[in-house]
Amino acid sequence: MKQMGYMFEEVKAQERSLAGDQVEWNDSLAGDFLWTNNNFCEAICDVMTPATWSMWKIYVEVVPFEIPGYPLIGVIGGRPYINMSLLLSFGQAFGIDERAMRKRSEDLWGRIPDGVDVPLLPLSRWQLLRLILPALFRVRKALRVSKDEIQAFIATCPYWCDTMRQRIHQTHSRADLVDLWRRELRLYFGYAWRFGRAALESDLIGRLRRDLVDLVGTADANALLSNLSGSEQLASLGPLLGLSKVACEEMSREAYLQRYGHRGAHEMEVSIPRPAEDPEWLDQQLAAFVRSPVDVETLLDKQRAAFDVAWKRFEVRYPRKVRSVRRQIGRVAASARLREDARSEATRVIWVIREFALRVGELAGLENGDDVFFLSLDEMLDILSGDSTALTSIPARRETYARYSALPSYPAIICGHFDPFAWAADPHRRSDLFDSHASVTTGQTPFAFGSDTITGFAGAAGSVEGLVRRLDHPEEGDQLCPGEILVTATTNIGWTPLFPRAAAIVTDVGAPLSHAAIVARELGIPAVVGCGNATMVLHTGDRVRINGGQGVVQILEHREGSRAHR
Repeated sequence: MKQMGYMFEEVKAQERSLAGDQVEWNDSLAGDFLWTNNNFCEAICDVMTPATWSMWKIYVEVVPFEIPGYPLIGVIGGRPYINMSLLLSFGQAFGIDERAMRKRSEDLWGRIPDGVDVPLLPLSRWQLLRLILPALFRVRKALRVSKDEIQAFIATCPYWCDTMRQRIHQTHSRADLVDLWRRELRLYFGYAWRFGRAALESDLIGRLRRDLVDLVGTADANALLSNLSGSEQLASLGPLLGLSKVACEEMSREAYLQRYGHRGAHEMEVSIPRPAEDPEWLDQQLAAFVRSPVDVETLLDKQRAAFDVAWKRFEVRYPRKVRSVRRQIGRVAASARLREDARSEATRVIWVIREFALRVGELAGLENGDDVFFLSLDEMLDILSGDSTALTSIPARRETYARYSALPSYPAIICGHFDPFAWAADPHRRSDLFDSHASVTTGQTPFAFGSDTITGFAGAAGSVEGLVRRLDHPEEGDQLCPGEILVTATTNIGWTPLFPRAAAIVTDVGAPLSHAAIVARELGIPAVVGCGNATMVLHTGDRVRINGGQGVVQILEHREGSRAHR
């Protein structure tokens, strides 16, 4: 890695803030860092409106890990990224070498390609420790919550959200809405994300997976971590299993929407309606589900059998470790379920924030209903209090939002200053990596170009051959035919209902603990994740062979005309 100076004062005038009347949202100008949105892009797959970004800043403030001059979370072209230069500098502070830190972070944040130099903070070890240790103590204090507290939050959050949405609609004065935000909504939002963040912080599954890979290899390690639902239900599978119950009349439509109506592909973007707000959404989901000939319960039973086979191999090979590893797998499964339940309920609160914003727009008399989402939450309060200055910024922000939204998804890894428009206009651009310090072209990518093999993480074991169906959005899911290979940039819970129709999953972005990998393992669907440029290499109609246990996609035959895109 190389150390680069943080030229904050030099670029300060170039920074663009969502809070001001500016037309560029790009924290890559704030310094020379390596950023990644691997993992983040599952939660937020869209360009964020200013309202969403201001909401996310509250999420960051809940766990106060601020180091002056070095942002942990940034927005690049309207999309959230985490500062890996900051995280990897921690290793330097605690005497952990580069290779170990990269390896330790890749389960969650994906692999940093070989040959990419990570700019570290230009600080000595003791300077880093003086900055990091207080921040770590603040984080530990903020996240010091018990399992019982998290479970109580999970149990009570649905009632609070239903009650609060009603109160918002019953609030008829601007002053009362401001008071409701300050006394209850803002506090509970921070409270909810504190519990959601606390549950997410556990690295039990990451540590166990690394240990199992060392003992039995990647394929069996993934198989042994493929039964996290157990006799209960993993929240990521909830919307899919719920559809099965509604289709079989084991669950009412009302119960389904009450339980899962807040979950969807765009659940973190406050400007986009929740699925439960669309009266046609559930009918469309059910129609697509009925067209699928795959029985979800059969998939789950098949995967449980694969788990049993892998476990028997482990018992024979490591009889002295059986008791310890069984106990660890049980703890990991319980932690995973708690983590997903807490995240689901924290996500439910975003619906309340959306209702608050819409009510602000109504009471403020905004002619265009979605204008309010081009204001930060603080600006909404200003408007309710009589200061309408921020309204003049809306046209410029709308234009910026539209320009960013028209671009393809940015690379998962960005090093240095990044111009999204120049990158999108480059015919030789890479979708996995941008490094301003090197001349990186598609011909140099380690992932596929010039080869008939694409490599990524072994997401879920299994081998299958089939035709590619390349999709950009889950709303295109009606194009996916049973038995096709789903190829896309990344997936989140909004993609889950499509999984049973796919013979395998291939993603550009992802890691062993990403959504696609976890859900595919639970369903027993082969998956290769974090491939980098798979969506630029593969096209609908190409024939491929997937080896999910080895993390390899072999291109057998290109659809006529598609090779020209390579």
